[in-house]
Amino acid sequence: MTDKKNTTQALAEGKETPKLQGADDLALAALSQASPKSDIKNDKTEVEQSDEFATTLHSLESVIESKANALMNLKNKMKQKKEMINNVLENDSQLQEVSEQKAQIAQQVKERRNNLNESVQMRQLRDDLREFKDEQTDLEESLSNHLVNYHQLTNSTSFDTSDGDQWEFQIRARVKMRKTEE
Repeated sequence: MTDKKNTTQALAEGKETPKLQGADDLALAALSQASPKSDIKNDKTEVEQSDEFATTLHSLESVIESKANALMNLKNKMKQKKEMINNVLENDSQLQEVSEQKAQIAQQVKERRNNLNESVQMRQLRDDLREFKDEQTDLEESLSNHLVNYHQLTNSTSFDTSDGDQWEFQIRARVKMRKTEE
């Protein structure tokens, strides 16, 4: 059995700490060096350049394949963990009981709400509310017309109340849809 001791060696002091390049960086560097140059001054023969390009391409393909395999393995592991989580949730008896209770209670709430909505008292309250809304609409339209008239007479967007307060209002215009003749 080997002892796992820290075998990190100290770097000699320098101006900058050297950085290790990753596989992606090495592949890109190799590609940039192997790319064909139009410069004829290059001492390498065409065969050497072709061999170097093929080596670089093979290295890049290896890096791509390695990364793709690692990604597929990671996705499979994630899928397995998700399935395990779902299995734990599906096989928990307490969770199943509580879920059934929740469904029963939701059904009871729905039934009770329907019963209340069908009651005479709720119908009367809804009718009263509908009447109030109609009355509100009538009052708003009438008030709006009076405020427009007041604004035309005084060119003011506020009016004085009987107790000395001042209320401001806004004039708004609405465009109604044109009636089409059939």
